[in-house]
Amino acid sequence: MRLVTIIIPVYNEEKYISEVMRQVFKSRTLKIKKEIIIVDDKSTDNTKKIVRKFIKGRKNISLLEKSKNEGKGAAVKMGILKSHGDIVIVQDSDLEYSPAEYEKIIRLFVKKQADVVYGSRFLSGQPHRVLYFWHYVANKMLTTFSNMMTNLNLTDMETGCKAFRGDLIRNIAPHLRSKKFGFEPEVTARIAKTGKVRVYEVGIAYFGRTYEEGKKIKMIDGIRAFFEIIYYSFTK
Repeated sequence: MRLVTIIIPVYNEEKYISEVMRQVFKSRTLKIKKEIIIVDDKSTDNTKKIVRKFIKGRKNISLLEKSKNEGKGAAVKMGILKSHGDIVIVQDSDLEYSPAEYEKIIRLFVKKQADVVYGSRFLSGQPHRVLYFWHYVANKMLTTFSNMMTNLNLTDMETGCKAFRGDLIRNIAPHLRSKKFGFEPEVTARIAKTGKVRVYEVGIAYFGRTYEEGKKIKMIDGIRAFFEIIYYSFTK
């Protein structure tokens, strides 16, 4: 393992993006070099200005700018296709998931020859902010339904902390269709179909935020995810 790529999809996160970039830039990756790719999904606030200022003069960190707003899935796909890492980590831009977790994730690739690692909010003894009950119920239902369709045994399919073997996810990325939050069930379904893939989960801390603090996922995204699980489970 010579390089870890960290992809940060971002949309209107001027309040959080500076701290996200700072923590990712300083994060430890078992002494493996980092490549940081920030993908701006046509932000309308000062996000791009803040990112440009941060990356100026720094190596191995770049900004990709989308010509129109499409959603998280489209932004992550763009970042994956531009990545070079032996490991590719998706980092949400709101700090609900901490870059301090990278080493425990990377260690599974190095020591256990993992192909995919999901950071689970429900396996951890780490701090977990208490928020919305019905979000928790919806997450459990979607994860269970996804497991039924894929025959995987995940505890947190909807986690925003996912890592992949670089060549594996770059082979999958051109086929990804979901442009929004459907990235999570779609990539899970496609991984399950890939064949002999070693999938691991590891417990992580979770610092969720409220809608007042900028949380973007809504009930309609959960309903859409249900149908996306069905669609991608039966689509070649």
